Amino acid sequence: MKIASLVSGGVDSSVTIHLLKEQGYDPHIFYIKIGLQDDPAWVDCPAEEDIEIVTWLAKKYDCPLEVISLQEEYWDRVISYTIEAVKKGLTPNPDMMCNKMIKFGAFDEKYGSDFDLISTGHYASTLHIDGEKYLATARDHFKDQTYFLGQINRQQLSKLVFPLGDLVKGDVRRIADQARLPSAHRKDSQGICFLGKINYNDFIKRYVGTNPGNIVEAETGKVLGQHEGLWFHTIGQRRGLGMSGGPWFVVDKDIEQNRVLVSNGYDADGQYKTVVNLAHFEFINGHADRDYDTAQEVKFKIRHQPEFNEGTLQREGDRHIIQSQQRLQGVAPGQFGVIYTPDATICLGSGVIVV
Repeated sequence: MKIASLVSGGVDSSVTIHLLKEQGYDPHIFYIKIGLQDDPAWVDCPAEEDIEIVTWLAKKYDCPLEVISLQEEYWDRVISYTIEAVKKGLTPNPDMMCNKMIKFGAFDEKYGSDFDLISTGHYASTLHIDGEKYLATARDHFKDQTYFLGQINRQQLSKLVFPLGDLVKGDVRRIADQARLPSAHRKDSQGICFLGKINYNDFIKRYVGTNPGNIVEAETGKVLGQHEGLWFHTIGQRRGLGMSGGPWFVVDKDIEQNRVLVSNGYDADGQYKTVVNLAHFEFINGHADRDYDTAQEVKFKIRHQPEFNEGTLQREGDRHIIQSQQRLQGVAPGQFGVIYTPDATICLGSGVIVV
């Protein structure tokens, strides 16, 4: 079978090439140039170093390599989404859109017809049950990245292969070290998918600008400080507020009055929710909505984290409602709620969090 391998230059995607060769595949390597790497204002993107590593991999494992650009598609589908979301006071998730719209969207549209499978370095797995392919969690639950894959659809999943699904991070580093891969000791990327090393707030300031307003105490309305724009803050944030007497947490954003509402400490009831409303919910594997006319037990995440939350999911009209067993801190409209089976083995789908 012909397999396309999307490789970034990091240790995870590099090891996938080693593993695929061991399994008898002859992967065709693709390095995707995305985002702002051709913009001279952003000079710290790691593309040059990435391409050097990917080129070395291609030579070592005798694999064809193509460096392709999906920058135009990235701007249209991901960056524009991010900018519009922050203007509305929402918390976007460009990494999820990167996977859905670019890695498994635009790439497949332009190059996928030549390949039976697409491989990535995500920590995720797949399961086949009764002839159906499911997105499953990785063995390493601390590194599991299925949250970022929660927006993909059945057609995209049908071609995906995740060679790292049965490995923990230590195994991946060990394989890279034994194979003497140049990325073996490279730090994991902490940047947003399309930004590389670029600071998120610097990106937002350039493309959205500033809009100063007050930071106020939620309980009293007392003005405590100033912010440069609602889009620089997200619900649940506790750092970067620049105020003494904390810890202060962002508990809400008042769009009409351009105010950031904060509260002191974890004890304020306004910080917590047990009900999460999801709009535009889609199942990856065509589950019937009618199955959720009554509440069904699920595990879920409202952000990328190792831990799963417990609760139920029920459809009410055009929304799906999560009822959490635990109080949730930092529920941010615009982010995604990703739903899993009660045993947390299968990722069922996701919807966008709304008020």
